[in-house]
Amino acid sequence: MIRREEWGIGGPKPERIRVGLLDSTLREGEQTPGVSFTVEQKVEIAKLLSEAGVQMIEAGHPAVAPDVYEAVKRIIQLKKEGVIRSEIVAHSRAVKRDIEVAAELEPDRIAIFYGVSDIHLRYKHRVSREEALSIIGEMVEYAKQHGVKVRFTAEDATRADYDYLVEVVKTARDAGADRVSIADTVGIATPAFMRRLFESLTRDAPGVEFDVHAHNDLGLATANSLAAVEGGATIIHVTVNGLGERAGITPLHEAAVALKVHYGIEVIDLKLIPKLSRLVERYSGIPVPPNTPVVGDNAFTHKAGVHVAGILANPETYEPYPPEMVGRTRDYVIDKYTGKKAVKARLEKLGVTVTDKELEEIVRRIKARPDIRYLRDEDLLEIASEVMGKPLALTAPRGVEAIVLVKTNSNVYTTSIARRLSIIPGVAEVMEVTGDNDIVLRIQARNTEQLNQVIEQVRTIPGVQSTYTMLILKKSTGEQKEA
Repeated sequence: MIRREEWGIGGPKPERIRVGLLDSTLREGEQTPGVSFTVEQKVEIAKLLSEAGVQMIEAGHPAVAPDVYEAVKRIIQLKKEGVIRSEIVAHSRAVKRDIEVAAELEPDRIAIFYGVSDIHLRYKHRVSREEALSIIGEMVEYAKQHGVKVRFTAEDATRADYDYLVEVVKTARDAGADRVSIADTVGIATPAFMRRLFESLTRDAPGVEFDVHAHNDLGLATANSLAAVEGGATIIHVTVNGLGERAGITPLHEAAVALKVHYGIEVIDLKLIPKLSRLVERYSGIPVPPNTPVVGDNAFTHKAGVHVAGILANPETYEPYPPEMVGRTRDYVIDKYTGKKAVKARLEKLGVTVTDKELEEIVRRIKARPDIRYLRDEDLLEIASEVMGKPLALTAPRGVEAIVLVKTNSNVYTTSIARRLSIIPGVAEVMEVTGDNDIVLRIQARNTEQLNQVIEQVRTIPGVQSTYTMLILKKSTGEQKEA
């Protein structure tokens, strides 16, 4: 019989696992289509990453653009002042000028990358294997001469010939690189392959530490990163919310929580993950889908009646780890899938006690309303009031509703902004209109504080120029009369 720990589920921490995170939100994350952080935004993100305890921050490729150079410079200065504690990494092509630009900023480490698969050598670099080895060795040595630590990234390593990859790693190591990053650049690897690859590399090319940089093209980035760690990798490259080229790379929230759940390793302050996610969501303009693990709105929200009953009895029945571990709380929705236990618990939370007969009738009426996605507390109290034959409105939280007029910048695609606005919790309707404003929103909130939070989220969407809010005091409906 296979023991639970042999499956890698909640088993004891393997003694040989040593691992930390390198966050590349400011470099790889900014390569996400449509994402461009300001210098101030990058500084704020870097500070929070450091506060969370991220071991390394890849601050950017300073030779790319003046604003990237300035952001890397500011972040390195904050490291020197002790405000940021993480190791700061500057990215660079295997080109002397790039290395010089990075080195003059005095980062803790320069990361040089070069494609090593035959397809990269032939079609991108147009060099032979031997020429590539010469370039890699020369550029790593050149960077090392500037008095900084050097990491070499073997781009597209998972599609490279293995024997040649070993030569690449040894060349970088012998030239002065103390770390080598193995990049699954097109997200083509599988966990079994990654574990074997890193086990083999640590055996055949000793004397160097390995990073794993896994892209998520097939949705395997986190699994591949964990497999690499089991094979000997000591740093996982991540981004907040999984940003990056195409489908992005390993999400910070998934890697950090998986390391804690499966291996008992807490690499960062897990309670700061939601704050990091919201900050980067706001600055990137890329909304987090509700079904995203750890940070999504639905991550700890339960729906089916049997699930909610189990959660009410013992949360471990349907939760792999407690939401409090990552600074979240659990909840459940009330709709046609809801069972009696969930309805009773929600009513008790609202201060309403019902008999078994009343409860059965309330649940029956809820299930008879399939047109409603979920019932708000106000809706539930209204049904309970009808069944019990007495007013319950005074105990219900009073909701607020507002119409928000949104004006967008003239150089943006209004429909793109409308889509982003439509997934903000609390936004009930989104309408594109003509006139002085471009978009009209109808917002529903529990109270004015929540309303203000929703409006603040609206204002932080890139492309939103201004908003004007009108509270709804009364709704009137009437029949059309014939003339």
